[in-house]
Amino acid sequence: MIYMNNAATSYPKPDCVAEAVTDVLNREPGDSYRGGHGQDTFAMLRGELADLLGVSQPEQIALGPNASWGLNTGIFGLPLKSGDCVVATKAEHNSVLRPLYRLRQRGVRVILLDTDETGRVKPELWAEAMRKYRPALAVFTHASNVTGAVNDAEAFCRAAKDAGARVLVDASQTLGFIPVKAENWNADMVAFTGHKYLLGPQGTGGLWVSPEVKLEPLLTGGTGIHSDMDTMPEEMPLHLEAGTGNEPSCAGLLAAIRWQKDNPLKRSEILSRADRLSGALERLGAKVILPQGERTPVISFLLPGITPEETGYILRESCDIVCRTGLHCAPKIFPCLGVPQTVRLSLSRFNTDDEVNEVIEAVEAIIP
Repeated sequence: MIYMNNAATSYPKPDCVAEAVTDVLNREPGDSYRGGHGQDTFAMLRGELADLLGVSQPEQIALGPNASWGLNTGIFGLPLKSGDCVVATKAEHNSVLRPLYRLRQRGVRVILLDTDETGRVKPELWAEAMRKYRPALAVFTHASNVTGAVNDAEAFCRAAKDAGARVLVDASQTLGFIPVKAENWNADMVAFTGHKYLLGPQGTGGLWVSPEVKLEPLLTGGTGIHSDMDTMPEEMPLHLEAGTGNEPSCAGLLAAIRWQKDNPLKRSEILSRADRLSGALERLGAKVILPQGERTPVISFLLPGITPEETGYILRESCDIVCRTGLHCAPKIFPCLGVPQTVRLSLSRFNTDDEVNEVIEAVEAIIP
């Protein structure tokens, strides 16, 4: 099997990930608040994530089951009211769009900005929207999961803060591949997931929240301490972390991050393979969406005379190549790209030159 669906979930994982998950499942349970035994997996994970997120206070990182949880926590945790405005982009994932649609039902004005034909939002368009709408909240994806185009997070945060907005960055497609510098950007919140470029298990993710921002918890419940309180404790991360945490998967994510510190990512090599693949697809007559500038190793394309669904089916069933087809949970971007949907190939550090060659040969064989 050739796996090129890493923008959805990375595969394979380093061996240490499964070993760490298994170790936690096989030993006596107990995180620092509920059992009192062993090491505090969650605290160690927050420490590693703080370095990756570019933040100085690990306790400001709330851990949850995925980036969707983090995005919902950030969006619904702010005291937005009818008449307020939220600005986001048409590159957003449904994990942003659907919470915003719910806010719209409550009377919040939602503005979605166009991308260019490669999925990137022009900084001048973003800055103009900040000045025009003066939003209470600005939300943007650091990189498009459809095209890989990376937005200028520092410029976006600066323009939003100058307009008086709180800023929520979706780093699901970049953390572990493109540097994230939350404090240097002056972001207010950064949502992330653990199962993509961080190489961790599914069921991991979270939200970093600036100490200057106070959110209402998305969930309330047990915290293991302060049990006499009627409300969630005020201190972070307990304020946002109700219920028992996913210690096995968090241990797997911790192991993955530490493995990557010992095995640094060679980003240029991955992007070089992606460039070679996208160039070959273009030469074969495919319509390839090619962002200029900074990007992730994502390739969206269409073949003449064959639908994306048919392309993906043939690649999987006849060639054992795993890709993704359709709208990729980001439906608003496609009118901006000028295509109805795409086939998406997304590479990881584990894809090889030989695999790229096999994918090129497979696509050439199925072109009508």
